[in-house]
Amino acid sequence: MILIGLGANLPGDFGPPRATLEAVLRAFPKVGIELVQLSRWYESEPQPPSDQPWYANAVADVATTLRPAALLEELHALEAEFGRVREAPNAARTVDLDLLAYGDEVQPGPSLILPHPRLQDRAFVLEPLVDLAPEWRHPVLGRTARQLLDALPPGQGIRVVA
Repeated sequence: MILIGLGANLPGDFGPPRATLEAVLRAFPKVGIELVQLSRWYESEPQPPSDQPWYANAVADVATTLRPAALLEELHALEAEFGRVREAPNAARTVDLDLLAYGDEVQPGPSLILPHPRLQDRAFVLEPLVDLAPEWRHPVLGRTARQLLDALPPGQGIRVVA
């Protein structure tokens, strides 16, 4: 599985955050990414906690012939195309696309870390990931998505969007 985390908490040219993320999904094919499956949509509070608006989040399972570094470049290009400005870490944004996992590949960095180094700490990634693949196994930690979610401490606000 190739997993991409989607998030946004500022409106963009396509409207509210979820509408922008849906437009990004429609743009995937033009850069060689095929959407295989999408989780339910969630709203989550910013992490770390702040006074920012809540985020729209989902996780996509995709197919592509792009290798991880090239895929990450395309994701960053899409972020820029859809209005992301990288000002400061954890700043509010119109779109955030994270390469969470690329099959079982493990890359320690420095320019690309796989799987995503904070995947196991984030309810806004794990809740939608469990929708898609509760038995997906973290290639480093060896735990399933469900086990990782169950191990999270309380306090990360997240809810399914109807």
